Amino acid sequence: MTDSKGPAPKPFDMAAAMARYQADRDDYETRASAILPANKTALFDALAASGITQVTVSFDGYGDSGQIEDISAMGAGGHMALPETEISIATTSWGNAEITEHRMAVREAVEQLAYDCLAQTHSGWENNDGAYGEFTFDVAAQVIALEHNERFTAIETYAHEF
Repeated sequence: MTDSKGPAPKPFDMAAAMARYQADRDDYETRASAILPANKTALFDALAASGITQVTVSFDGYGDSGQIEDISAMGAGGHMALPETEISIATTSWGNAEITEHRMAVREAVEQLAYDCLAQTHSGWENNDGAYGEFTFDVAAQVIALEHNERFTAIETYAHEF
């Protein structure tokens, strides 16, 4: 058995850890909120130029895995294909203060904004019983609406003695 003569480890400070987490969360949310307006403008301008009036994105996830299930676009004449053009979208990530610009196809930009909005509002949506839902991108209003449905397992236990 070896005898360690180094300093004793410091006890874990839960309050300090929570304060660090909240500060990191606040930083991420500030960056994500700051880049969203320009990202929406770039995407909605590209969609409008193609005659698209609405994009619907469905997602589903559980068991620590989740994905976009479907993306469909509508115009005045009905269903339309998303344009093949590329646009510039800014991204940020948790724990990294850098904001980076990426050129991507409109379809990828729709997915990126959907995942970004999920991360901002329902981080961990794919964990455990998960969640599913739908985004509606209203091009004329330049609004992204989210309908989010969380799943959970409920157990009711009854015990009786007679």
